[in-house]
Amino acid sequence: MPPRLSNRLAEVVDALPLEPHMKVLEIGCGPGAAARAVAARLTAGSILAIDRSATAIGRAEAAGAEEIAAGRLRVRQVAIEDFVPGPDEGPFDLVFAVRVGALDGRHPEAGHQAMFRIAAALAPGGRLFLDGGDPLREVPTR
Repeated sequence: MPPRLSNRLAEVVDALPLEPHMKVLEIGCGPGAAARAVAARLTAGSILAIDRSATAIGRAEAAGAEEIAAGRLRVRQVAIEDFVPGPDEGPFDLVFAVRVGALDGRHPEAGHQAMFRIAAALAPGGRLFLDGGDPLREVPTR
């Protein structure tokens, strides 16, 4: 059963152009509510949810145990500016982030490194969506 989401996160997940087979990366997953909702829509794909906070990853892992067991969700503690996909992760068809300081202009230096890491992790034709639109905006990475 998909998690209950705030209205804002529900709008974000609904706005994502998800297809059942996609590989998705969520940056700054927090406790993983959006990641679990995305995982519920990925019947043949999967989502990797990352966050720099060990506490957030612990919560996402506990709350997403069912999706993790089904192979539709993975969680990992890492900051996006340090992210390198593991051998069985990526490339990603879709990347999204909500309220991530490295991607919203609050930390320009980290943002430059984050964009470099995202571009390297995207599959050809992969897309990046950030909050700040209605509710998301697509951001070019190349």
